Amino acid sequence: MGIFEQLIAGARQGVEARRREVPQAELEARLGEREERRPFSEALTRPGLSLIAEFKRRSPSAGQLAREGVEVAAQVAAYERGGAAALSVLTDEPHFGGSLADLRAARAACGLPILRKDFIVDRYQLYEAALNGADAVLLIVRALADDELRALHEEAASLDLDCLVEVHDRRELERALALDAAVVGINNRDLDAGRVDPATVFDLMPDVPAGKTVVAESGMSSRAELEELERVGVDAVLIGGALMQAEDPERKTRELTGADEATREHLY
Repeated sequence: MGIFEQLIAGARQGVEARRREVPQAELEARLGEREERRPFSEALTRPGLSLIAEFKRRSPSAGQLAREGVEVAAQVAAYERGGAAALSVLTDEPHFGGSLADLRAARAACGLPILRKDFIVDRYQLYEAALNGADAVLLIVRALADDELRALHEEAASLDLDCLVEVHDRRELERALALDAAVVGINNRDLDAGRVDPATVFDLMPDVPAGKTVVAESGMSSRAELEELERVGVDAVLIGGALMQAEDPERKTRELTGADEATREHLY
């Protein structure tokens, strides 16, 4: 079993354990407590390239990412001040050190729409996402059979959750397009080997029809890289590692979003 298959198997086991503690019917009964939704998809289509700034503590490929003592509230508030359009919060605990508590803390600390980033394999997780402050969820095409992918995509829509449908190659892109996914994420990372190939986004972009919102994922860390992605029609980028490791996350966010350049142009 490869690394990715292990991650998916762990996600399924985690869902079953949580479902035994809190039945799905209980989650469904609490939907009335849900906070007002924030527009995730719309945030990615504003003029210019939008930044989805990610909070993640560690990853299997990069190890520890979060600086010692970092708190969710301070980090995401820095992202918001720096001009991020949306947030991504890792909630997988065994491999990324995340939690639904991180999701709730992010929701309380800033006004940006939030993506729950996890290995979504069961409708139970959609209800968790809705009740803990998410406005969108990640659906990884490789992790799901076509019927599972379609069922989760439809149920997320019924819960007013946007979906970032993630692909890694041309065949997965075809599956996402057959689903009529509105927001397509193209991940540069090989999910088993952990290697990043920045050419992936550029290779797949010509096959994405007009009208789709495209998010580039993994491996970006500079404004120059983002400008190149914008030139080929990418709408948004999702960046975690470069922001989590930055000594000054607000300054790094401003660098990536071009906020400092915009300020200088306004002044002069």
